[in-house]
Amino acid sequence: MPTKFKPDTDEILKAEYGYIANTVFQANEDRSRVASFYFVTVGSLVAAILGSIFSTDDLKSFALAFAGLFVVLTVLGALTLAQLARLRAAWHESAEAMNQIKEYYISHNKEIESAFKWRKKSLPPTDKPHSIANLMATEVSFLGSITAAAAVYFTFVFFEWLTWQAWALIGVALAAAYLALWRWYKSLLVDN
Repeated sequence: MPTKFKPDTDEILKAEYGYIANTVFQANEDRSRVASFYFVTVGSLVAAILGSIFSTDDLKSFALAFAGLFVVLTVLGALTLAQLARLRAAWHESAEAMNQIKEYYISHNKEIESAFKWRKKSLPPTDKPHSIANLMATEVSFLGSITAAAAVYFTFVFFEWLTWQAWALIGVALAAAYLALWRWYKSLLVDN
């Protein structure tokens, strides 16, 4: 009669915990890379645009191209926020999976219960205020709102309409873009 295979559950759980810990680490690393890429991209393009503005006498001839470029940068900001939100959610899901393994061990070894700070009920929420994830999203939202306002500015330059009303609309675009980007980020932060 063939012998029945009996897996070593401790080894399986250790391997699963190690895998989940690695996914938590990777989600954090990816968030950092995504935000850094966006900041470098925006900074480089803004520097190039400012350099070309100061080297030309006819800003109007480039204004529409700059407006389009800033629209693209605003869209990149929205996509960066989506990536940051999904990576934060992935981190949270992995931390929940780690807690499930902890709960299993605690249910079989009550004496280790006090060793774990983060448990199912104490895990920080996906949308934890003042977390690194939220601070990065704030920066991206702020830069995205600036690029949206710059797109409006260059559109007005192209049409040669830089009155006080235009400046008021640029300010409204700045505020509206920030609120829209921030809401976009928040809407993507789901715990399940």
